[in-house]
Amino acid sequence: MDKALFIGMSGAKQTMLAQQAHANNLANVSTTGFKRDYAQARSTPVFGEALPTRAYAMTERPGTDLSAGALMQTGRDLDVAVDGDGWISVQNKQGQEVFTRTGSLQVDVNGLLRTASGDMVLGNGGPVALPPYQSLQIGDDGTISIVPVGAQPDELAAVDRIKLVNPPDGVLEKGEDGYMRRKSGSAPGGPEPTDGNLRIVSGFLESSNVNAVEEMISNLQLSRQFEMQVKIMRTAKDNSEAAARLLQNLG
Repeated sequence: MDKALFIGMSGAKQTMLAQQAHANNLANVSTTGFKRDYAQARSTPVFGEALPTRAYAMTERPGTDLSAGALMQTGRDLDVAVDGDGWISVQNKQGQEVFTRTGSLQVDVNGLLRTASGDMVLGNGGPVALPPYQSLQIGDDGTISIVPVGAQPDELAAVDRIKLVNPPDGVLEKGEDGYMRRKSGSAPGGPEPTDGNLRIVSGFLESSNVNAVEEMISNLQLSRQFEMQVKIMRTAKDNSEAAARLLQNLG
């Protein structure tokens, strides 16, 4: 069978994968702190009995756009946004240290500070735990101060400090859970070191860095490419049937 059929098939399959990447970006256009994924295509030579004059199509996600989104004011004490570079350090459900810029935090019934998805926010010595309080403030360096229950409004007590880290962009990758983490083999040999120069803004959240119009246009272009790949498969099928009829007539 003509290799063009396999070329068209691989192109259509990889185009669908690229559409999924852009569709996921578009679905998270309103997700706080979301970083859009890149999707690119490259050709891979077809090796076999004949000369490698044709190529398969291959779509891959070469990385994540780590540019910052816009800051949105909420006025909520437990909403924080990283100002500039850096990440909030989080312990996921597998006990791994991962990083996020989604700063919509909450305090559970045990006083543990958690992300909106329920993972524990790390502090100076591990997960941040807060005693009962009547008011709370988060400083620009991540320091959490509270007014304990029964204390005067001006009796602030520093409890812990949100761990802010800034690993190099080149060693980070996004996991299926949406968190950023160090690539395999690039770990610093222990917990990620805290960067004391990083700052956060309390009462704000960082929006997604997805451009909805750009993602929609990309999906429309990919839809046209998919139609072209399907047309190649149909043409290859028609050519194969025509060749079979010709051989029958000659016989």
